[in-house]
Amino acid sequence: MNQRIHCTINNCHYWSQGNECKANEIIITSDQFGQSNPDKVDATMAKQLTPESADSCMSTCCKTFVPQGSGSQRVSADSIQKMS
Repeated sequence: MNQRIHCTINNCHYWSQGNECKANEIIITSDQFGQSNPDKVDATMAKQLTPESADSCMSTCCKTFVPQGSGSQRVSADSIQKMS
């Protein structure tokens, strides 16, 4: 699969021109999980972590979050139109 991961944190080791992330693995979590766990919890531990639900894009660190079951309709979250 040819995926492009975008990142706007330009002082990250994996950041590259064009706001691209060059990391081999990334982890996306809820804001609550990110705030309550130390930096040592990272993508290499993803298979050991318990999945959790999010209410909206705004409660995650993922700006491409679209709720499951929204079908093929356009979803408006954080004022951006997304195709689900």
